[in-house]
Amino acid sequence: MEKNYNKTIYACFVGYIVQAIVNNFVPLLFLTFHSYYGIPMTQITLLITFNFGLQLLVDLLSVTFVDRIGYRASMVIAHICAAAGFLLLTVLPDVCGNAFAGLLVAVTVYAVGGGLLEVLVSPVVEACPTDNKEKAMSLLHSFYCWGHVAVVLVSTLFFRLFGIGNWKIMACIWAIVPFANMIAFTKVPIASLMEDGEKGLTIGELCRSKIFWVLMLMMVCAGASEQAVSQWASTFAELGLGVSKTVGDLAGPMLFAVLMGSARAFYGKYGDRIDLDRFMIGSSVLCVLSYLCISLVPSPVVGFAGCALCGLSVGIMWPGSFSKATASIARGGTAMFALLALAGDVGCSGGPTVVGMVSGALNDNLKMGILAGVVFPLLLLAGIFLCRILSRHTHPAL
Repeated sequence: MEKNYNKTIYACFVGYIVQAIVNNFVPLLFLTFHSYYGIPMTQITLLITFNFGLQLLVDLLSVTFVDRIGYRASMVIAHICAAAGFLLLTVLPDVCGNAFAGLLVAVTVYAVGGGLLEVLVSPVVEACPTDNKEKAMSLLHSFYCWGHVAVVLVSTLFFRLFGIGNWKIMACIWAIVPFANMIAFTKVPIASLMEDGEKGLTIGELCRSKIFWVLMLMMVCAGASEQAVSQWASTFAELGLGVSKTVGDLAGPMLFAVLMGSARAFYGKYGDRIDLDRFMIGSSVLCVLSYLCISLVPSPVVGFAGCALCGLSVGIMWPGSFSKATASIARGGTAMFALLALAGDVGCSGGPTVVGMVSGALNDNLKMGILAGVVFPLLLLAGIFLCRILSRHTHPAL
């Protein structure tokens, strides 16, 4: 790899940290918004739905403009939106007649940044002249996990030392990260995904590819396998360890994120010695076992251990599916990355939805809801084998 592209990759690492801030900072303030502004919790929870819903829309719309304005301009816009959104959080709720409306506008702005980052960061790294694309992609995605851990730890420590009433200062501090990285993206070299004269495949061309639909299914299942358990990790920490909700919020989701990031960092370091398919197959089997531990073993401690094991097992699923896509579909381009990100986000929202619906239908039996979710790693496992079969019999471009 040419030395000057190291700075590009480092900036992309920080880009995923920015996305982690976008998705995980505001949920720490929900109770504060409820008490400080008097906003009902039913409205506040809509902020999550709106954030991820808008990111889904940006994933889809990005196909129409990213190639036109270029990756550098798109990256700069993404970081400006993220920084502006955090700053607007500190101003709009107080100056708007309706505090919830102010929060919603701020969330809208930074959600646009988060959605763009999800589409842009992976192809920018993919375009860099690295020796091993799979290693780089896995290491890249580990930084979302480290960002998640940092957001929870740093914010919690700040609130403990200076009080939750100073949350606006913390929001401004987090805004510095995307602002600084925006400056970096005005300077770092950005390689092209395509060779000179080449054009990426259109959405129509991608949709005519059988292997593309298998990869889309794998991305849905990767997001669903991860989120179907991670959102319940806090509950299992409270039940399994007998700790308070605050400690459970820290222990459950953070342990899940640390182990998920560790799996990605491990493949990022040793991926040149490990076959990606074998690593993903082993991880999928481990994920199935973790789901069974959570849902079928009566011990709460084993259930919590299953949640931790799930974090380790899902680490490779998302970046591994991206890597398989770039290896299987030549000239996939921006459209492919945008649609894969869209599929992953659908899985992230669909996985917890399935768990919740099944749990509700069975008298709020969370374990049976988790058991129903085992279909996601099983489908991902099937997708890996199907992808291998299609790769042998199909032209790589289609």
